[in-house]
Amino acid sequence: MAEESATQPQLPGKQGCLSGTDHDREVPEIDLLSPLTIRGITLRNRIVMSPMCQYIATDGLADDWHLVHLGSRAAGGVALVIAEATAVTAEGRITPGDLGIWSDAHIEPLARIARFVESQGSVPGIQLAHAGRKASCDLPWRGGAGLMSPEVGGWQVVAPSAIAFDDTNPIPLALDEAGIKGVIAAFDSATKRALKAGFKVIEIHAAHGYLLHEFLSPLSNHRTDSYGGNLENRMRLLLQIAENTRKLVPAELPVFVRISATDWAEGGWDGDQSVVLAKKLKELGIDLIDVSSGGLVPKARIPVGKGYQVPFARKIRCEAGIMAGAVGLITEADHANEIVTSGDADLVFIARELLREPYWALKAQQELGAEPSWPISYGYAVKRRAK
Repeated sequence: MAEESATQPQLPGKQGCLSGTDHDREVPEIDLLSPLTIRGITLRNRIVMSPMCQYIATDGLADDWHLVHLGSRAAGGVALVIAEATAVTAEGRITPGDLGIWSDAHIEPLARIARFVESQGSVPGIQLAHAGRKASCDLPWRGGAGLMSPEVGGWQVVAPSAIAFDDTNPIPLALDEAGIKGVIAAFDSATKRALKAGFKVIEIHAAHGYLLHEFLSPLSNHRTDSYGGNLENRMRLLLQIAENTRKLVPAELPVFVRISATDWAEGGWDGDQSVVLAKKLKELGIDLIDVSSGGLVPKARIPVGKGYQVPFARKIRCEAGIMAGAVGLITEADHANEIVTSGDADLVFIARELLREPYWALKAQQELGAEPSWPISYGYAVKRRAK
């Protein structure tokens, strides 16, 4: 068993995961603006920029857009800035515009971003991903349909089983033993490159219907070997990658895993299986589960609404005893604060609201009664008394 996180889940508020006589003991007051230390990294607050694909990279290379996009949120007060799903192989991209980290040429463009994010007081993180059967898609503003042939820019997609995502996507090639070993090796190499680039948090993407999630769910994994069938087998690939990542990442740096807590589909992956997985990941030294949902099948019935995924974060945090992050239609500072103070999650991942408002974190500080931590160059003007 790998070394566990030096920082165990904190239990903010008496509504957290406390039970029985524990309700009478003193619990520190913790809110959205409280710092959080995970291993050797201290986040200045509990606000995280969720990884969001931009679909504008060329050959997987980060450019000026990615620098400004991610850097502005660091300057805007976010504690942890996580770069978008970054493909561990060229074939693992969702679209030709995805970021990549499958070669050493990708390191320096990403390092420039990590350096700037850190210079603004934020922690740079990166999400490592393989799109599996949802790869080889066109750019979203061109319709996002599956690219069926190399003639139109597509490539062969892979998956645990030869089951297409939907009728518009190609039937994937079921990975054989050598293919699975290649995926594991690709995640290992990507982790090493991410560390060379200066990222301080590594997140493994095992959600939203991409490759590692495809192995987890019985709806997409019909294998009959040691990577399919029962829950233990379906978890095997993710656990192998997580174990390797934890060994490669220095002990003072955190490793997160993003999962879809449920497929929102009958007979699919669900919350109880997610708790089992989270416990296994904790045993391997994974520090936090970034809890999302859905994405595996096109006809899932998802009750989308304010904070609709937060209960899954709470379930995993309380039942697996591991830190959790909440994400999904969290737009208001008071709501984000309540998620932390009530013990639903340790971190709040803000996604589309940060696209609309790069300075959301600074405004949240103000709304919650704190002094906004403006960058020096802005703060002089913002805080200066009017003449």
